[in-house]
Amino acid sequence: MTNNKYSEISSFIWSVCDDLLRGLFKQHEYGDVILPFVVLRRLDCVLEPSKDKVIELFGNYSKKIDDPTHIILNEIGLSFFNQSKYDLQRLRQDHRNISLNFNNYLNGFSSNVREIIDNFQLDKPIEKLHKNGKLYQLVETFSSIDLHPNVVDNHTMGLIFEELLRRFSEMSNETSGEHYTPRDEVRLLVSLVFSGNREDLQGEGKVRSIFDGTCGTGGILTIGKTWIKENINPNIEINLYGQELNPQTYSICKSDLLISGENPNNIRLGSSLSNDQFQGMKFDYQMSNVPFGVSWKSEQEFIENESQNPNGRFFVGTPRSSDGSLLFLQNMISKMEPKGSRIGIIFNGSPLFTGDSGSGESNIRKWIIENDWLECVVQLPDQLFFNTGITTYIWILSNNKKKDRKGKVQLIDGSNFYQPMKKSLGNKRKFITNEMVEEITMLYNDFKETETSKIFPNQFFGYTKVVIDQPMLKDGKIEKDKNGKPKPDGSLRDTERIPLGVDIEEYFQREVKPHLPNSWMDRTKDGIGYEINFTKYFYQYKPLRSLEDITKDLLDLEKETDGLMSKLLN
Repeated sequence: MTNNKYSEISSFIWSVCDDLLRGLFKQHEYGDVILPFVVLRRLDCVLEPSKDKVIELFGNYSKKIDDPTHIILNEIGLSFFNQSKYDLQRLRQDHRNISLNFNNYLNGFSSNVREIIDNFQLDKPIEKLHKNGKLYQLVETFSSIDLHPNVVDNHTMGLIFEELLRRFSEMSNETSGEHYTPRDEVRLLVSLVFSGNREDLQGEGKVRSIFDGTCGTGGILTIGKTWIKENINPNIEINLYGQELNPQTYSICKSDLLISGENPNNIRLGSSLSNDQFQGMKFDYQMSNVPFGVSWKSEQEFIENESQNPNGRFFVGTPRSSDGSLLFLQNMISKMEPKGSRIGIIFNGSPLFTGDSGSGESNIRKWIIENDWLECVVQLPDQLFFNTGITTYIWILSNNKKKDRKGKVQLIDGSNFYQPMKKSLGNKRKFITNEMVEEITMLYNDFKETETSKIFPNQFFGYTKVVIDQPMLKDGKIEKDKNGKPKPDGSLRDTERIPLGVDIEEYFQREVKPHLPNSWMDRTKDGIGYEINFTKYFYQYKPLRSLEDITKDLLDLEKETDGLMSKLLN
């Protein structure tokens, strides 16, 4: 499908909001009405060729057996059906009974679709539409759109959902990045995760799994599978699994997998943190774009209780309750296939450095790096997301690193790999081209030091935080305790961060003692911390311009100004 066709469908669907919903629903409620109708129309388009046959089969077999579902599905070669005599087009034939017939239509779907519809929570919007004479108009409008997969493939359908969700999210001021990830960023994510493990994905009879614990509408899952089949192995069997908190996006994801022949039962509803639907399961590959800076206070009791369990997902520690990003990564690590598993996760900047030694964040970083799981971190350009301009990062983790990567972490500065968009979409003003995806992926796979690629030993990111005490003075003399030791003055207490691998005593004598001759270290309070400071590692010194150059520029500017003033006065 051409971009023009995609834009045409998106614009048409969006125009329905202005034409039919304005004044009847609040703007933040538009998605509750429009998105279910998009899904229903797409389901109808898939079922249309077998519609009459299903009605006939159901009529014949429902009188003989309690549940003819399996017979019907085998006959039509699909994983769902609708035995009602109605679809959106046929509902137009009886204007007066639209509400009654619409409910008959919804109830006619097979149970796997009814569960999807139930999570859209359509009852109240439908009742409101009917009372205000808008239900028939909405049915009539959507019945005119052709959303058959032969006309609108899954990729384009995903783009349409992405565009609608972006607009609805802007109207409701939802947290940025909560339900969708721009496709350019997804392409880079899957390229990094899978290109680094081609050997595992090649060959006959391979079966592998992909999991996304914050799957939204399922874009990362479906693009990931497509990438493997197009770039590595067209014959591999990939099983997709996902969990989603939001009922609306969960329903979109599940319906998309249903239509494309995947197993929709592998998509489950609920919070991955406090309602893990895949407890005990392990996956070969995991990818997620987790919510940025979202509080987990509503789940705090459950998570903190699990953190007390030595076998729990969060036993290493928990981050501040105002940002649960690292909790999602801990959940993913708990699901790594022991034989070899890879993780790709999109974060904002805070998981890299927030929290001092001993904090939950630092302890989680320490656990990850000391277990040699962190393989690479890629800094991306800012302004990539629709609802936020913040800089984002892709972390790649593996519990089966290649020999040359063991004990090391690669950092890639991809902040300048972007092209400005001709027209911004919300806060998204930049995008990563396919060529740039390949360039960044090549930097990763080459695993060499360049201006934009740095490689450090794991220990490089760690430090020992040492407490430095100074004596309490009274009348210019050092106060001592009963054992004759100097009393520390709490108001003068300070700390030093000493890189791991550096002799602490030598560092103290060299860097601290010359300035504080009476100071000493309280080694009982030592704390190990880890952080990753991108700005520091990729900083390039730019020499200041000479005074002569600056003076010359000022004089030139003055001449230009004088000339301009002369023209204005004349």
